[in-house]
Amino acid sequence: MGVDIHNVGGTRGGAKIFLLGLALAAVGGYLLLNQVQVHGGYWRFGGYGHGASFGLTLLPLLIGVAFLFADGRSVPGWILTGLGAAIVVAGIIVNLDIHFRQTSLYNTLVMLVLLFGGVGLIFRSLRSVGTGSARSRATED
Repeated sequence: MGVDIHNVGGTRGGAKIFLLGLALAAVGGYLLLNQVQVHGGYWRFGGYGHGASFGLTLLPLLIGVAFLFADGRSVPGWILTGLGAAIVVAGIIVNLDIHFRQTSLYNTLVMLVLLFGGVGLIFRSLRSVGTGSARSRATED
C-alpha cells in the first residue's frame, strides 16, 4: 500500500490545489507580517509603571530553582520553576506593543486576499475534485 501524492488527504486531485493554496497563503502571510512592527514596552505587571515589579515576577522562578538545587525531585520546586518561567514569558509577551505599519488599502487587500484565498484553497483541496463532486452530481440529475 503506497502513498499516493496526487490524492491529498484521501481525496481525488487535491495535490495541485493544496500546493497553490500553500504558496498563496505563505506569500500573503509573509507580506502581512512584514507590515507589523513590534516594540518592547515597559514592564507593567499589576498596573505599576516602569519596571517597578519585574523583580517580584522572578520570585517564584528563583524559589523553585532553589528547591530544585536542594532536591532535584521536588514537586513544589518543579511547579514553582515552571510557573515562574511562564509568568516571565507571559509578562514579556503582554508588554509588547504591536503596530501595523501604514500602507495603502490596495496593498492591504492584496495581502489579505492572498492569505485567505490560499487558506480557502487548502481547505478546498481536502474535498474530492472531479466526477464525484456535488456539481457534477447535480447536472446528472
